Amino acid sequence: IVASTTFLAKAAPKAAPKQTKTVAVFSAEKLGKAAASTALALTLATSANAATIKLGSDSGALVFEPATATVAAGEKITFVNNRGFPHNVVFDEDAIPAGVDADAISHEDYLNGPGDEVSNTFDTPGEYGYYCEPHQGAGMVGKIIVK
Repeated sequence: IVASTTFLAKAAPKAAPKQTKTVAVFSAEKLGKAAASTALALTLATSANAATIKLGSDSGALVFEPATATVAAGEKITFVNNRGFPHNVVFDEDAIPAGVDADAISHEDYLNGPGDEVSNTFDTPGEYGYYCEPHQGAGMVGKIIVK
């Protein structure tokens, strides 16, 4: 692809000659590599979100859907406020791998609107038990398994 600009040079009363100035030149090979790199980056960004967990079922039940999710270490889980809110996501310090800080991965602030979301990326393999503080007594608990 060659981008160019044409301009008229001021001259005597005779017809002005056209002049062309090359602004930039890109080879098809370089454009192809750039497009491939962009596609790869988008694919990696999309695949990094391994699971989405709904807070509240579509019918309004006070549950996490799915109740159990399995992901690979380094993958991201997004929690999305669905129905029956407010909700939050609190990890039980007695139900997570040793060395993981429950406060650091918990989201204690309430999600009050439909579609509100929070996310976590889990690097340490093991099982992570969590619950919704206002609805724990109703059985709103979940588990994430990180391989």
